Amino acid sequence: MSLRTRLQEPRILTAPGVYDGLTAAIATEAGFEALYLSGAAVAYTRLGRPDIGLSTASEMADTMALIADRTGLPVIIDADTGFGNALNAQRTMRQYERAGASALQVEDQTYPKRCGHLADKSLIPAVEMVGKLSAMADARHSDETLIIARTDAVAVEGIEAAFDRAERYIEAGADVLFIEALRSADEMRAATERFAGRIPLLANMVEGGATPISSSGDLEKMGFSIVIFPGGVVRALARTAQDYYASLQANGSNRPFAGRMFDFDGLNAVIGTPEMLEKGSKYGPADA
Repeated sequence: MSLRTRLQEPRILTAPGVYDGLTAAIATEAGFEALYLSGAAVAYTRLGRPDIGLSTASEMADTMALIADRTGLPVIIDADTGFGNALNAQRTMRQYERAGASALQVEDQTYPKRCGHLADKSLIPAVEMVGKLSAMADARHSDETLIIARTDAVAVEGIEAAFDRAERYIEAGADVLFIEALRSADEMRAATERFAGRIPLLANMVEGGATPISSSGDLEKMGFSIVIFPGGVVRALARTAQDYYASLQANGSNRPFAGRMFDFDGLNAVIGTPEMLEKGSKYGPADA
């Protein structure tokens, strides 16, 4: 089922954040229907740096291709600002679509951007964002590839200005609307009261961010169609890694940590090593 078709259903779509083939495989096995390739998560894991526009389009496209090789689920990919002007945004659309993305999320920040839940963001004019959205629509190979228009205007210009921008982005052809960093349940309800039923709305759950953390069920009741949890897995793994390295340094052994980690066979089972070896044997040399 395509992402466009899935969004016609009334059930909210929960897309967990992933950043490589391993997390994509584990999230797929958990039973999710779609995944979210987070630019922040790629910056955190590949670069060990914050989400302030340091990741490149090629790094994201490479990561997307590796994930597409590991899962058949539709993937929403973070396209940041399109990495430049409208022509850059077109190139990003072509790159990401070829790599296997089902939807591109593009935002109206200046370039380089910063995480939507950090302070001191700045925006491009709405007319420039409208041009990017139109350019991306013209460049996409398949109409099944969705364009998610994100506005970061709430923190910069206020919620009414954000809504005004959102109206223009809908007119420009956005398939999904993402109003970033809504600051309260009242603001979340105001967004759904204005836009739900007209266009699918995406909610972003960032632990410790500006938007109150809500469950998928509660967000569905509000009127959201998609919820992403983009960086949660990295925060969980970073905490585990910190504890693991501290334990190893203190104890000189993995034994005290054994209950919190897979052993050799356990991880091989998760990533499908026995199945791959069996499959590979079918292509081996014939018996003499």
